[in-house]
Amino acid sequence: MYQLDITLKRGHGLAIRDRGGTSDPYVKFKIAGKEVFRSKTIHKNLNPVWDEKVTLLVDNLREPLYVKVFDYDFGLQDDFMGSAYLYLESLEHQSINKYPHYPDQDLGSLELAVTLSPKEGDFREATMLLRRSCKRSSKQHQSMRLSDVHRKSQLWRGIVSISLIEGHDMQPMDSNGFSDPYVKFRMGHQKYKSKTIAKTLNPQWREQFDFHLYDEQGGFIDITVWDKDAGKKDDFMGRCQIDLSQLPKEQTHRLDLPLDEGEGSLVLLVTLTASAAVSIADLSVNMLDDPHERHEITQRYSLLKSFHNIKDVGVVQVKVIRAEGLMAADVTGKSDPFCVVELSNDRLQTHTVYKNLNPEWNKVFTFNVKDIHSVLEVTVYDEDRDRSADFLGKVAIPLLAIHSGERKAYVLKSKELTGPTKGVIFLEIDVIYNAVKAGLRTLVPIEQKYIEEEPRVSKQLLLQNFNRVRRCILFLINIGCYVNSCFEWESPQRSICAFVFFVLVVWNFELYMVPLALLLPMAWNYILIASGKDTRQGDVVTVEDLLEDEDEDFDKDDKDSERKGFMNKLYAIQDVCISVQTALDEVASYAERIKNTFNWTVPFLSCLAIVALCVATVIIYFIPLRYLVLAWGVNKFTKKLRNPYTIDNNELLDFLSRMPSDVQVVAQFYELLPWGL
Repeated sequence: MYQLDITLKRGHGLAIRDRGGTSDPYVKFKIAGKEVFRSKTIHKNLNPVWDEKVTLLVDNLREPLYVKVFDYDFGLQDDFMGSAYLYLESLEHQSINKYPHYPDQDLGSLELAVTLSPKEGDFREATMLLRRSCKRSSKQHQSMRLSDVHRKSQLWRGIVSISLIEGHDMQPMDSNGFSDPYVKFRMGHQKYKSKTIAKTLNPQWREQFDFHLYDEQGGFIDITVWDKDAGKKDDFMGRCQIDLSQLPKEQTHRLDLPLDEGEGSLVLLVTLTASAAVSIADLSVNMLDDPHERHEITQRYSLLKSFHNIKDVGVVQVKVIRAEGLMAADVTGKSDPFCVVELSNDRLQTHTVYKNLNPEWNKVFTFNVKDIHSVLEVTVYDEDRDRSADFLGKVAIPLLAIHSGERKAYVLKSKELTGPTKGVIFLEIDVIYNAVKAGLRTLVPIEQKYIEEEPRVSKQLLLQNFNRVRRCILFLINIGCYVNSCFEWESPQRSICAFVFFVLVVWNFELYMVPLALLLPMAWNYILIASGKDTRQGDVVTVEDLLEDEDEDFDKDDKDSERKGFMNKLYAIQDVCISVQTALDEVASYAERIKNTFNWTVPFLSCLAIVALCVATVIIYFIPLRYLVLAWGVNKFTKKLRNPYTIDNNELLDFLSRMPSDVQVVAQFYELLPWGL
């Protein structure tokens, strides 16, 4: 193993690539086709001075260091300015290697200082200062395996988390008056390209990605918007820029950026998070642990200041301490875990602890609470430089369910939060809020969460939602059956009590009794909870059992997925689809029958409805509503006594059942309609 220290000093007489007779050069260093370092950009200079240092670990001196120089072009593809090879085995020879890409052109030179030191065994330094004028030439790529130590030990100082939300009032670029916009982001050598939204001037992307921040002072993010044009060169729609040095760290900023050289604007969420860990000592020094700071915050959210800055509901502080027993995501049996903490659209991130299943982050995050009903989401990922991060586990904690100051271990769950996964995470959370502001905030629309997973087709999710709706419908049916049993006199004592209660309530009914009646079940349930008979437990257990059953089915489907063919999977969801199809058909049919009653689809039924509505209008006008309800109730209670064999029915539903739905109109009544003649 060798340590290679490189100092990129300056360039001399570099090639001209811009119209003004200058260039904006920067240098890339590559080993085995992989970029290991990129310098900063020196604007408008053919003799740039960098004075930048980088340390690399290499285990094979046979692979050369490939040096490439580019001219930076904002929003466009960078221009190639030349390249050279530095052969590590022959540093002492100071040899110059030429290649025939530009044989007749002098593309300038670079000045480097290179130190090669053995990392193992004898640590005698083999220091070789190389000042060389290398004529750049053709681009070549050779294979070499980088050491795992270098691949993981990056030099970045922070993370820039970017959420591309939407665009507004963009310039139409197509003949149809629309555009097919997509966005390119660039920060140094890091790039990101969004998906294309077709035929719109107000696109919604809802995409989230991260850049690594190599400079403590921040940097610039260049953003360009393009119109996708199939078969032709994409059209430029505008650009904008973000100066990260102007954004405070550890906060999520919502930016509405107007597009230069174009029309419209982009809406982004940008969060800067430091990558350095926080020590245990630092954990004890934070605003809510400092008595003076805590007192000031408590006073800020006291009841006396309930109407000062209504949108500032409260503050929450999250201490992400550590995790234990995480899932192994790498082939080495380890993981590289980091943690993301989200509250609504605010998103902060810890540093990565490499090769560890029991990481300690000791990171403190502070969020402003805009809605006390928000849910704090803490997600653990495994960092993977070559691909998107792997999911390890997640917890969701409602702010109202938090016991302030309590350090607690939370079991990590799956993405859908329906079942546990491997590992626990230790958190300590403090919440301070104003109850009056929180109550007023409840009466305004909830804040939309911009970045959410797109819905997917799932047999388990379909079945779960269907069963949830069925449980609600069964509850209403049970109430209807109980009321109907009073009319049927199945229990004489219960029917007599219900009849007396009905007469007394209807005869003495006043409007204030409606909210009072709604208070009664709430008071009754509160008494049961206070006495230790929690009626909510049964519902929670039922839902948990339902979710566990779905998880078991999901696991079973995963295990059998390789053996199942398409037809078998189709049969597996057939029963669920039939049930949902029947329920949707019934709801849609009754809605269409009501519409067709007013549309004179069947004139006889529409005339019958007119007669019924006229009679109802006259009766309601001359007879008080109290008497009508009382007459209806007496009729319902005495119908079974007058005729024990009568069949209970609903006249309105019976009428609607005669009116055809739209499907039946097309199939059966089309020839009877005027437009079908």
